[in-house]
Amino acid sequence: MRSELAKVLHRAGGRPLIEHVIRACQPLKPAQLLVVVGHQAEEVSTLAEFLGAETIVQQPQRGTGHAMQVARRAIRKSAKLAVVVPGDAPLLRKETLAALIDAHRRGEAAATILSAELEDPTDYGRIVRDSEGRVQAIVEEKAATPEQRAIREVNSSIYCFTLAKLWPCLAALRPENAHRELYLTDAIAMLRRRNERVLALVAADAREILGCNTRMHLAAVDRIFRARKAAELMDSGVTIYLPESAVIDPEVTAGPDTLIEPGVQLLGKTRIGARCTVRTGSVLQDARLDDDAVVGAHSILVSCRVGPKAQVGPFSRLRPGTDVRAGAHVGSFVETKKAIIREGAKVPHLSYIGDASIGRESNIGAGTITCNYDGVEKHQTTIGNRVFIGSDTALVAPVRVGDGAYVAAGSTITDNVPADALAIARGRQVNKPAWAKARRAALARAKSRRPGRKPPLRRRPRRRKPRRAPRRVPRARLAKPSKRRAKSKSLKRSPRKSQRRKPVRPRRKSKSRRR
Repeated sequence: MRSELAKVLHRAGGRPLIEHVIRACQPLKPAQLLVVVGHQAEEVSTLAEFLGAETIVQQPQRGTGHAMQVARRAIRKSAKLAVVVPGDAPLLRKETLAALIDAHRRGEAAATILSAELEDPTDYGRIVRDSEGRVQAIVEEKAATPEQRAIREVNSSIYCFTLAKLWPCLAALRPENAHRELYLTDAIAMLRRRNERVLALVAADAREILGCNTRMHLAAVDRIFRARKAAELMDSGVTIYLPESAVIDPEVTAGPDTLIEPGVQLLGKTRIGARCTVRTGSVLQDARLDDDAVVGAHSILVSCRVGPKAQVGPFSRLRPGTDVRAGAHVGSFVETKKAIIREGAKVPHLSYIGDASIGRESNIGAGTITCNYDGVEKHQTTIGNRVFIGSDTALVAPVRVGDGAYVAAGSTITDNVPADALAIARGRQVNKPAWAKARRAALARAKSRRPGRKPPLRRRPRRRKPRRAPRRVPRARLAKPSKRRAKSKSLKRSPRKSQRRKPVRPRRKSKSRRR
């Protein structure tokens, strides 16, 4: 298996492999039911003993013959017969084991082998019979001749022994093989050499002998279990579309005219009544559906109950302790936990209802939640009959809403609401003009100043030269201007005259150049 888990603890068909084997043996009412354990003995023993079997430890593990020698210590001396079954043969049926014991007793055999005829017997030991139909030998494939390899009847490693004839052969076993182990097939060969009668019973269904040695084997066995269970339900009047896509555990029950759509998983001890509908992709584990209940697509129901004519989903999640009463409705994207939703109540969508009780014909608006956990303990919310809870309401537990009350949308309810009252628990609206525009501008400025980001290019504003204030002249000077000041004024005018450009005359060439 390439796993840290013991092989017989791997699951197929909804149960560990060893549990299937033990349950197949229990209806035979054996005087003792012994399980020889080795690898991960403690974990395997815990499961086996829970199912009512006795366990005995094989340490070290030295083959199947050695396991039988270990079991002999616990087998009562008064025992006459023993059925030996490998722990990884989960498809074995109680009817087949009963037929094996009956064939052994009627044939007065020392050993009887359960065999099967396979289309491809590769890797199995072949059953070689004599002219009278008795088992002459069990030949492993490596030692078989071409004629023996063509035999399709194979050994299943499931036996019924007369113990008085088995014990002497078991004591004489020797580890004469490459693995230095004791094999039970060698005891079969020894019985044959002693002229004891060895018979073989061909299983009616060859798949019963299949063992699980790889993950592929495990998947194949699981597929067979699911097909068997689906066929059983369909025989009882259940409609299953695409039964190969359904995953149904062995203890699941369903009433007539129930419809199961593709991709549904019915797990554990789920019980479904008559005329129910389970839509595509839903998963029900240990759930109970009463008559005429409907489960919408892709809903998950765990350890809960849905009453008659109630509706759940699509996309609902009902956690353990949820009880949806008759005619109630739990809609899309609603999660519940330890909630009682009474007759006719509705939780249509987008809500969480935990540790709560909702009265008859009450309506829970979208986005409503029960705040049931304070960080230390869980608290209860109680909603009366015919209550209307507005959308986006938070009910802070512990809190009680009386019959016929209304709760306004967007409220946070922390106190009890009397019957027929209107509860409004929300702040007064305040509008701040231009607040959003200022906020966006502030965010834009902050964004531009982030480290590692180049600021946007900005044009520098042109600087204007400041105007010089006019010079203040005393009045006395203004009255009698001096000659010096007049002269300065005349000097100021002269540059303006000099700024006039004179026409440029072309220069004449000299007589020498003309020549």
